[in-house]
Amino acid sequence: QGQLVESGGGSVKTGGSLRLSCAASGRTLNKFAVGWFRQTPGREREFVAVVSWPGNPTRYSNSANGRFTISRDDTNNAVYLQMTNLKPEDTAKYYCAERNGCCSTNWPEYFNWGQGTQVTVTS
Repeated sequence: QGQLVESGGGSVKTGGSLRLSCAASGRTLNKFAVGWFRQTPGREREFVAVVSWPGNPTRYSNSANGRFTISRDDTNNAVYLQMTNLKPEDTAKYYCAERNGCCSTNWPEYFNWGQGTQVTVTS
């Protein structure tokens, strides 16, 4: 399986929004669970959100719930993470990865990690 590619990160003020993209070339993502995780220096990778297959059930961390939305776009072979009402504690490098099966929040169960995209939220 090819490596995934994340994009869409950047710097925003508190309360702002960003949409992150997770894409794969030459194949589809729609038969896998795709999770978003984030990591800051010195800490383990942290679950943020996952969309599974079939039926695209979703699951969110407590921090993300109500602010972030994960979705699939089969036409563009991508999974998005729409982030709103961003807070400084959301600052991290965000990664996406794949998994067989539904809805795991445990990052070691995922594979084909991308290079990450940095999100920085300023006060």
